[in-house]
Amino acid sequence: MYEDIRRNKIKTGIIISIFILVITLIVYYICMAFDLGAVSIVIALAVSIISAWSSYYYSDKIILSLNNARPATPEENKQLVNILDGLMVSSGLTSKPRLYIVEDAQPNAFATGRNPENAVVCVTTGLLEKLNYYELEGVVAHELSHIKNYDIRLSAIVTVMVGLVVMLSDLVSRMFLYGGRGRSRDNDNANPILMLLGLIALIFAPLFGQLMKLAISRKREYLADATAVEFTRNPDGLISALEKLEADNNELKTANNSTAHMYIISPFKKNADGKRKRTSSIWSTHPSTEDRIEALKNLK
Repeated sequence: MYEDIRRNKIKTGIIISIFILVITLIVYYICMAFDLGAVSIVIALAVSIISAWSSYYYSDKIILSLNNARPATPEENKQLVNILDGLMVSSGLTSKPRLYIVEDAQPNAFATGRNPENAVVCVTTGLLEKLNYYELEGVVAHELSHIKNYDIRLSAIVTVMVGLVVMLSDLVSRMFLYGGRGRSRDNDNANPILMLLGLIALIFAPLFGQLMKLAISRKREYLADATAVEFTRNPDGLISALEKLEADNNELKTANNSTAHMYIISPFKKNADGKRKRTSSIWSTHPSTEDRIEALKNLK
């Protein structure tokens, strides 16, 4: 586990560095498209550094806002609070995560934050209503595993920074669509290599970001499941919870592509035509629930 934590911290530093470079190139390209001249590189660096800093320190607030989450209260969510208190001992975490609730019928949950000292566990009202004590314990333990393994930092930063890259790409697309490129073709101050790299980043960064999210979330779900069983000593609770979550047909109203990989199972249950999605494919944000359940049964 400690080796996984160390690797996650290193990966976070590498990913932040990559995104600073990508965002710098994209913003430089945009600035030169608006004919801002030599000051473009300064603006690009400032935007990329500020976005990276904001992603690190405010990713949890951004993600909670995107999901319309509200704080849980001991009076309304006594069972959830008691489960978290019990798991704090077995998990070895020294800082208690904040609890948040999303008003939605789909049973689901996620964790976020930049480190265990600034972490959040968020569950839907559907999860609280449809799961029994031991099933809910298994889900909360799974999310605490993500916190302890520092998956939350990696996932949250990727979520926010990929979202920013997609927004910048969309801005440039609209700029070209409405003829807002200005005189950049004739701008002698533009560095042709940086302009080319910026264009490449605009085209491929959203795809790269999506593939990165898929790789991170799929691999880490198996580890979080196994670690949750270490915390609870009860694989049956998490197995039963996953079965209920997979069988539920409700759609998560606040779900979006930016945060889907953070949930314990994919919040998207149906395709655009209304038919139920395949449990797993090459573009799935999660491994199949059947494979996860089989892996948990092998731990028994």
